[in-house]
Amino acid sequence: MRFPFFASFIIFCIWLGYEIHKHRNMDAKASEAFWKKEAAANSTRRKPLDDLEYIQIPFDNLPMDALTGHPAVKDCHETLRELSQNPIVNLTGISNTDLKLKYGAPNIELLSQYDQRYTVLARTLQAWAAALYGDGYVSESRAVLEFAVKTRTDVSSTYKLLSSIYQEMGQTDKIKELIPVAQNLNSPLKNNIVKALQDLCQ
Repeated sequence: MRFPFFASFIIFCIWLGYEIHKHRNMDAKASEAFWKKEAAANSTRRKPLDDLEYIQIPFDNLPMDALTGHPAVKDCHETLRELSQNPIVNLTGISNTDLKLKYGAPNIELLSQYDQRYTVLARTLQAWAAALYGDGYVSESRAVLEFAVKTRTDVSSTYKLLSSIYQEMGQTDKIKELIPVAQNLNSPLKNNIVKALQDLCQ
């Protein structure tokens, strides 16, 4: 009885050693490929930024006159006005290495600033919409949220609140329209958002 067990143990050890060796080789190759790509990115010269999708805040189409006395709304308005003075670009899910390869290493700091402004924009729009909704300004909140979705936000709360508003307004078909938008997000949160929307449609 001992020999079969011993043989099985030996086979297991050989298999385990093989798997460890294989994964170490895979990790080494992945690391080598990453640093090779990073070296190429760091040597890429500055390129034009004309093809970026710059985001303009449509103040004329947003409920700027609603609930202006609310402290949170006032703060959101001020933040949005400050953001509008500089370029805003949604670069969510794009690595610095890929950005450097496409636009040149000298542009990476500038691109990071563009993306940081977008992060602030997405969070500000959600905070603004939530404040409006909390005080009964449902249609106004909807307008803010729909603009946020147009910018391809990956803030889960934005999709959740907008879906709730569609349900309240008896426009559940609108929730289905959000699914392809979420499916095209370049974000690690994409699958969670898509599943949440799909669950609401069932």
